[in-house]
Amino acid sequence: MSVPEARTPVEEHRHHTYVGTRIPWYVRLMWVAFWVMAIAYVITYLLPALQRELISPP
Repeated sequence: MSVPEARTPVEEHRHHTYVGTRIPWYVRLMWVAFWVMAIAYVITYLLPALQRELISPP
């Protein structure tokens, strides 16, 4: 097995910098649509089912 190289954190960091771009508008739109649908699901299906199960379990 080889011995790992001894590097300082400063030397290691130079290879881990991230230079990104802005998130495109359609990706943001997809995230907004996802959260809207997730909240709609919880309100429409999950909360009524939880109420039925907690009030009168089978």
